[in-house]
Amino acid sequence: MPLGTLDRSPPPFFRQGLPARTKLALFAALAIFLMAADGRVGLIKPLRAAAATALLPLVRVLTVPVQAWGSGGDYLAGLQTALANENAMRARLAEQAERSARADQLAQENARLRALLELRPAVPVKTLAAEVLYEAPDPFSHKLFLDRGGQHGVVAGAPVINEAGVLGQVTRVYPFSAEVTLLVDKDAAIPVINTRTQHRSAAFGNGDGSTMELRFVGGNDDVQAGDVLTTSGTDGVYPPGLPVAKVAAVDRRADSAFARIALAPAALPDGVRHVLVLEPLSVQLPARPEPPPEPENARTRRGGRR
Repeated sequence: MPLGTLDRSPPPFFRQGLPARTKLALFAALAIFLMAADGRVGLIKPLRAAAATALLPLVRVLTVPVQAWGSGGDYLAGLQTALANENAMRARLAEQAERSARADQLAQENARLRALLELRPAVPVKTLAAEVLYEAPDPFSHKLFLDRGGQHGVVAGAPVINEAGVLGQVTRVYPFSAEVTLLVDKDAAIPVINTRTQHRSAAFGNGDGSTMELRFVGGNDDVQAGDVLTTSGTDGVYPPGLPVAKVAAVDRRADSAFARIALAPAALPDGVRHVLVLEPLSVQLPARPEPPPEPENARTRRGGRR
């Protein structure tokens, strides 16, 4: 059929009945009515529920491939993650086994050396778990109160630690509570030893609640930022080897014989809830011997010289 002779008249369906615009207006009004009726009285809800129930088997059948694809991807990703974690745990287990063997070897060597030198065995330290009740309200001091006191075996001077290191020392004991002065308090002091150089010194609190300082250290002493300081164990209070602080900065002044050394405490008091109270070493160490009596002739000579 030539292009000029094409029939441009509408199909028979559209030539019957009402005009197209009238039908569009009627169907639009019907749709608006049904939406309004459904929103007001839930007219279409039973129909929607019936349609959903009828189509549920079909929906489940159609979602099976999608779920299988997603489950397969998750399975493969989980399998790769599990294999990676297994390899990491195997490496970590091997490293820990090596450390354990090395620790056993060092313990045996330490026991042999102590037996060879006839040294007494290390003093076992008794511990007592305690919980922090509250922090002292005094803004010029840094102290904590524990829920353990004299009735539980706490004594004055007992060291207090957590998993990070030394927190402070018990300064007052009550029947059912105890007061702990933190290392960052301005009145706190603790003897320490530099693990790198084995040089002994004393660390003091700055009173600001977050820093400490190493005092009475010469300007030419070998102290570097990053040095780890632990308890020396020679004061009869703290067991040796407990982490105390790390050197944060060293300021060597030309106009002073001592260096100004800032420390970062190993155990920060912020957020601490549970601690361990250690028994002071002085409780278990033997008593100091009394000085021998002075000879009679020495007292006579000294009296004659007077």
